[in-house]
Amino acid sequence: MKILNLKNIDYRKILTLINVIIGFLFLLFMYFVENIEFELAIVDVIITCGLFILVTFALWYPSNYFNIESYSLPILLLNNFIIALLTSIFTMTLAYLIITLLKPNYETYYISTFSLRFSFGTLWIVIVIILNYVVIFYKNIAKKVLAESKLNSLIAEAELKSLKYQINPHFIFNSLNSISSLTITNPEKAQEMAINLSQFLRKILAGNDVKKVSLEEELKNVELYLKIEKVRFENRLEFSINLTDDCKSVLIPNMILQPLIENCIKHGVYESSETIHIDFNCSKNGNYIEINISNNFDPKLSNKNGEGIGLQNINSRLKLIYNRPNLISIKKLDNVFTVILLIPLEFKK
Repeated sequence: MKILNLKNIDYRKILTLINVIIGFLFLLFMYFVENIEFELAIVDVIITCGLFILVTFALWYPSNYFNIESYSLPILLLNNFIIALLTSIFTMTLAYLIITLLKPNYETYYISTFSLRFSFGTLWIVIVIILNYVVIFYKNIAKKVLAESKLNSLIAEAELKSLKYQINPHFIFNSLNSISSLTITNPEKAQEMAINLSQFLRKILAGNDVKKVSLEEELKNVELYLKIEKVRFENRLEFSINLTDDCKSVLIPNMILQPLIENCIKHGVYESSETIHIDFNCSKNGNYIEINISNNFDPKLSNKNGEGIGLQNINSRLKLIYNRPNLISIKKLDNVFTVILLIPLEFKK
């Protein structure tokens, strides 16, 4: 919902300007139509307009107090009618006292025009009160829109964090079990795996609040993850990473690749006794970089190959971050499963 920005509009200055314009027109009326001396007309206008300027400022407070949401329409109309009437009487009477004190010979003319002044003054006060309510109502809408926008941002951020936490590595327990077993059969591999796991977790925890990282930085996490899994699966897991230089510095969502690689292992290596090859390829494609992550699988053993919560989470993350659909797709060809990501070009400023 688009609304007019009132932050740069000074409502009081506008009311003051309108008062001055009305005063100038009243001055012309008295001087040219009523043939009042210019000096007397000037005194009248300055005092009357000065009082009305102060009154219009003061009227903001009762308008703000008797707000639309707290009072019924009849009570609101009655209260503001009484306020307009009393304010007009007070202003006209005070103006009369001041002007006649300064210019006693002006009393007769002032009294003769009092009903006209009172009617016009009351009308102007009513208009000011209405304008006050319009501005207050509009500002309340602006506040609600802003609050709603902030709430939506918080919800989106919370949803992103929730999705991100859901796809954090759940292979940790398996890795710890493998390290425990290797400490007896192969202490050197156990030490290597423990170091890689600690580095990986340190990077994950350090970057948990980082929204986007360069592809090159994200691939360092992927390589650490693959090294850990390589110790576990040995020759059953092979991987290759190929990307062009213009892809390395492109910013991508943090932790967007690791669950895809994990998906390859879960539905490839776990479900097959053969060697699984994971191939990562990236190249520039127009205003995007295209990332292809492929793995072979045994079609007799794997029916879905990971078309579940992991890919759904990534799809949701991409929609929330880029506000664009269809940035992720999958392709099956014979015994090769491929996930294709399209990431809009964005570089670190």
